[in-house]
Amino acid sequence: MHDLKWIRENPATFDAGLARRGLEPRSAEIIALDAERRIVQTRVQELQARRNEVSKQIGILKKQGQDASGIMDEVAKLKDEIPALEAQDKDMGERLDNILAAIPNLPAADVPDGPDEDHNVELRKWGTPKDFAFAPKEHDALGEALGLMDFDGAAKLSGARFVVLKGKLARLERALGQFMLDTQTEDHGYTEFNPPTMVKDAALYGTGQLPKFGDDLFKTNTGHWLIPTAEVPLTNLVADSIVDEAGLPIRMTALTPCFRSEAGSAGKDTRGMIRQHQFWKVEMVSIAHPDHSDAEHERMTGCAETILQRLGLPYRVIVLCTGDMGFGSRKTYDIEVWLPGQNRYREISSCSNCGDFQARRMKTRFKSDKGTRFVHTLNGSGLAVGRTLVAVLENYQQEDGSIVVPKVLKPYMGGTDIIR
Repeated sequence: MHDLKWIRENPATFDAGLARRGLEPRSAEIIALDAERRIVQTRVQELQARRNEVSKQIGILKKQGQDASGIMDEVAKLKDEIPALEAQDKDMGERLDNILAAIPNLPAADVPDGPDEDHNVELRKWGTPKDFAFAPKEHDALGEALGLMDFDGAAKLSGARFVVLKGKLARLERALGQFMLDTQTEDHGYTEFNPPTMVKDAALYGTGQLPKFGDDLFKTNTGHWLIPTAEVPLTNLVADSIVDEAGLPIRMTALTPCFRSEAGSAGKDTRGMIRQHQFWKVEMVSIAHPDHSDAEHERMTGCAETILQRLGLPYRVIVLCTGDMGFGSRKTYDIEVWLPGQNRYREISSCSNCGDFQARRMKTRFKSDKGTRFVHTLNGSGLAVGRTLVAVLENYQQEDGSIVVPKVLKPYMGGTDIIR
């Protein structure tokens, strides 16, 4: 959500930010509706003051035994006029909120401009892709050949974009999630949470998925939504609250299943585990002081990178351009892991600084010597477990189709060295 007062004071800057996202200017429309509403609000206040004034006069006239019928007629008219204006004010407020709620966050000044992912900028690489002595296979071919990855069985149960993992691959996925969670809590200072995976409308509105992106989600017949990421419940734990400035940053993490309809992804990644309706992910969320959120963003990205480094998986970090950023983000780093079976880098983590965009929607503030201020919120994958499993399978494959278990995962695998 955007600050209406800031838009009134900085209309050109607001429109310039929208233009960087490829959007039309909106400040004139917003300011005009706001000005019209303020006129109505002022009129309501004037009429309320007049009603109070004449009500007192009625009491005085009656005590004096004088005729108050004329003033009483005026009060009756005011009682009809004020509710009508209040309804008009409410309608304008809802229209204004709906407009603002559908406008994405403005990009930070240092975000590169560009219309799509082809204009993202690579910042750094880590690790060197392995030079295989054979043609490396993709993860789905490896998993099916092992007899431990079943897409046909999943399709019978649930349709496309699901998988059944068995035996050592099921344990490897569990091991990855536990390893990530232990690293983020024990080494990086995040507090572990186990939040609900079903939430109400207000939670998704707070983090920006609603009202615009409902088609990307799954909704139950009870009115709940299945979470697309633990960002939603974790961030909303501080909704409608004033947090302690001394307690910032608040760092939270959770390993949860995530559910996405993948609307608009028809034809994309239809094979394998890259894009599924249900998957596990370790999410990191930070509630930060506005003066320190940029530093927190760098730190969070580093926490995600640590997982890949300890697993020995080559990756690169890119900064997303204005045309590829998410709705609520002001700046996003994507981490892309090397997949030798596909011979390219694929996204495995996205770390975003949302500034005060979500905090305004959630009404999350803190008190400081500068007055009451909105916090900044950040979220990032630390990491997507399924995609990390994909990366381990492809990078640790051997010519006979077996998979070497990364050293850091062996304690979680009961000492298993190789999956055959």
